Amino acid sequence: MKLFDAHCHIQFGDYFDIDRPEVLQRMESEEMGAIVVGTDLETSKSGVALAEQYPFLWASIGLHPNDNPSEIFDEEAFAILAQNPKVVAIGECGLDYFRSAKTPEEKEMQQQRFEKQIILAISVQKPLIIHCREAHEDMLVLLTRYKKIHGDALQIVMHFFTGSGALAEQYLTLGCFLSFPGPITYTDMYDDSIRVTPITNILTETDSPFAAPVPHRGKRNEPAYVKAVLEKIARVKELSLSELEEQVMQNAIRAFSLH
Repeated sequence: MKLFDAHCHIQFGDYFDIDRPEVLQRMESEEMGAIVVGTDLETSKSGVALAEQYPFLWASIGLHPNDNPSEIFDEEAFAILAQNPKVVAIGECGLDYFRSAKTPEEKEMQQQRFEKQIILAISVQKPLIIHCREAHEDMLVLLTRYKKIHGDALQIVMHFFTGSGALAEQYLTLGCFLSFPGPITYTDMYDDSIRVTPITNILTETDSPFAAPVPHRGKRNEPAYVKAVLEKIARVKELSLSELEEQVMQNAIRAFSLH
């Protein structure tokens, strides 16, 4: 494999049922792999089922903080699903105060849901794929607490990282991988976070079908477009594209224990 998309949702039927075979063919043509990420129990199961069909796909299972707010985290069902050899991470999970009522009760509910998934990730020895929006203060408190107790048993991938350089450094102190998405190609406002992130901590993602990079902005995103993200990072880091591709691929293998 040459390219890697650390976060996509190509199991989502509304976006990909019409042409999923063609999307997957474009991925094969680019010699790339990807993590198919669930946001609730149903999409986690469908993501695993898709990953089982293709050797260049793996799956992550989890419950998003507020995409499906009425769903209760089914600890037993997710624990069983986590035993599948194609499951290499827990998530997409985390905290999102942007799309919420911002009440203390809702924040507490999100934190409880998230902590159950932290505990699951530690118990099955798989990394967390974390969604965090307008909740970094609480997120850092939680992660710092669990890292102090569990150390390297808790591995963390910060999904869709578009924070400042200072915020990047806080997550890097915890040993996190930062996964950079398409919006870094729209602007130079995220360049500082790219600069301060060691190349050994960088992952790339599309978050397909959302947030397509330039020159595909405004269209449905797909994993093959991850190359545009790599090109932007290579420019900012002043690296050759081939050097960065090789390093990011090695990072993905290390982050998700791929084999």
